[in-house]
Amino acid sequence: MERIKKNFGFGAMRLPMKDGEVDVPQTCQMVDTFLEAGFNYFDTAHGYLNGKSELALRECLTSRYPRDRYILTDKLTNFFFKKEEDIRPFFQSQLEACGVDYFDFYLMHAQGVENFAFFKKCRAYETALELKTEGKIRHFGISFHDRAEVLEQILTEYPQVEVVQIQFNYVDYDDPAVESRKCYEVCRKFGKPVIVMEPVKGGNLVNLPEEAMQAFKALGTASPASYAIRFAAGFEGMMMVLSGMSSLAQMQDNIGYMKDFQPLNEKEREAVDRVREIFHSMRLIPCTACRYCVAGCPKKISIPDLFAVMNTKMIYHDWNADYYYNQVHTKQGGKAGDCIQCGKCEKACPQHLPVRELLKDVAKEFEK
Repeated sequence: MERIKKNFGFGAMRLPMKDGEVDVPQTCQMVDTFLEAGFNYFDTAHGYLNGKSELALRECLTSRYPRDRYILTDKLTNFFFKKEEDIRPFFQSQLEACGVDYFDFYLMHAQGVENFAFFKKCRAYETALELKTEGKIRHFGISFHDRAEVLEQILTEYPQVEVVQIQFNYVDYDDPAVESRKCYEVCRKFGKPVIVMEPVKGGNLVNLPEEAMQAFKALGTASPASYAIRFAAGFEGMMMVLSGMSSLAQMQDNIGYMKDFQPLNEKEREAVDRVREIFHSMRLIPCTACRYCVAGCPKKISIPDLFAVMNTKMIYHDWNADYYYNQVHTKQGGKAGDCIQCGKCEKACPQHLPVRELLKDVAKEFEK
């Protein structure tokens, strides 16, 4: 872990897109800007952008820079193997997709009660540790979405875990559904460095309600993202905070305040507390737009987009949300009311949202 230069990482889950493909020129520019500023940590997974994330990193990063210039993390995801014998060929395909001979970090992806049981059944942890012994993985870890007690079980059973990636942001900090604080405390108890995902909660902490924006505007001109990312990075033991940047402008903003990182001061923490209170009072759908639910939906419902429109309606109460619902996100079909209640979305959701019930609420609001 000694090669990591700074505590801010480039998450390749939300790369800039153009006509359904990764915007390679802009992504190359973002990679160059990131490395030139002294940062070197990149995070991907095979399922990100329907398999295009790994390939984009090969084109924009690994084929253009020597191996010692960057740290690359990839993950083993349950969707891509059914038994132990599938893991090594899949891992090899990931190395080839990324254009590297080894991964600096390799994480057991989206661990929770069900996934952990499946990974144990397939000896996934043991296989990954064998790959580490062979030099194909430098550091072994997990990404985690569940209750703190499940994380404690995993770290007790597998003390070989070196790092833990958790969802951590100021809205989820004491949320009983996410247990960010409790999961962080388990990591500290076991002495595991923490990688933060979703510090801006899928963009929800960037596009704030006006009342929340005013709390930050009173402090100056810094972006809402800056307060969210600095909040997460300010805790002891945070090895890395990831941001899924999708434009060069976002990259430049983030670099501006993370290059010489300073934790939040007292006034900034008070503003964050106020914004958290506003969010909780609005009861917005806590979807992070990871889009895992979309891939398996038999009715091709763009669930995160419909939830985002629902949140927009709750925040602004205007006609614009209705327009986007009817003319943009469901114009070709896939309305909330089309849901057949199969439950595939809920099995895929790392936030453990009651997606089917939420879709009923969306249909009730927009399909009157």
